[in-house]
Amino acid sequence: MAIEEPKYTVLEKTIPFELRSYAPMILAEVQVDGDLDEASSQGFRLIAAYIFGQNRVSEKIAMTAPVAIEEQSVSSKIAMTAPVNIEGNSGQWTVSFVMPSEYTMESIPKPLNSKVVLRQIPTVKRAVVQFSGFYNNAKIAERTVELEEWMKTKDLQAIGVPKFARYNPPWTLPFLRRNEIMIDVRD
Repeated sequence: MAIEEPKYTVLEKTIPFELRSYAPMILAEVQVDGDLDEASSQGFRLIAAYIFGQNRVSEKIAMTAPVAIEEQSVSSKIAMTAPVNIEGNSGQWTVSFVMPSEYTMESIPKPLNSKVVLRQIPTVKRAVVQFSGFYNNAKIAERTVELEEWMKTKDLQAIGVPKFARYNPPWTLPFLRRNEIMIDVRD
């Protein structure tokens, strides 16, 4: 069964790094507290409840990938994310799912839970590094530094905070798991 992913075009590629241009998308996102694993789990459950029918028309919405997680920066509200994103600062995170492309802001079912927020984001460029296996804070930090170093060699200027994206369910074998760090960049 194929799971929809956000649409993008690869502008530049130096394995394992890519510069991508993402099409506009709608996010369902929540803000949660805790460490990375707690936030990921709690955020996933809240958004999953929404897509599995806890919305004003009790409509099931197709699952998409990835789930993205961003750490909240002190001065930000909700940072731009893609797929399902998690962002956090001092234990504050934003977890988001990209909604299926068939929806518009007018046609997508509205959430019953006020913690779930729908947001349209415009076309965005992102620098991305992909990796497999299990993730932890150290691995995410290491890959983020690698991505930032690559961005410097390409004169890419970051806007926003890094996003961690997971594409596979937890039972996926480690060597088959797809993870990414994404950083929005200035045009």
